[in-house]
Amino acid sequence: MNKSFYALLLALSLLLVSEFSQAQPALPKNAQILGKTMDGQPFDLAKLKGKVVLVMFWATDCAVCRDKMHELRDNAKGWQGKPFTTVLISADRRASDVDSYNAIINASVPKGERLTQLWAYEPSYRDSLGTTEVMRSRTATTLPLTLVIDKKGDVVKRYQGRIPAEVWDDISELL
Repeated sequence: MNKSFYALLLALSLLLVSEFSQAQPALPKNAQILGKTMDGQPFDLAKLKGKVVLVMFWATDCAVCRDKMHELRDNAKGWQGKPFTTVLISADRRASDVDSYNAIINASVPKGERLTQLWAYEPSYRDSLGTTEVMRSRTATTLPLTLVIDKKGDVVKRYQGRIPAEVWDDISELL
């Protein structure tokens, strides 16, 4: 092959490496989430300091998200008695979508195994996590968005897309 082809290949490779090595946004310290849970209770993430918190932004039309729910419940159940909790934040644009899903969950999952859930479009919902763009773009690659928050309230890990198995190791190390 000729030299110009190799030069072009090298240039494209460097461009790709440059694109994928861009610095990720800094993970927020002192994460804040305020709002109401889907059952109408006030929610303040600050009240969970002292616990490791897994926060997952999801939507009912995200197959990967729905597929992970059983695993999330199983791990939450397995770590009962440990300083750990899971918080789900629905990115569904219509409350009726998440309400329909929750009706199925409420009928099939015992109350003690249900996960805390908020709706990101509920008027009192606020967060300091920079998730507004995730909510607006809502593409197949933006959800689920999973954050691991340490006992001090700092985001220490961020996973976008399918949740890797290593998330459970990360959480275990923080417990």
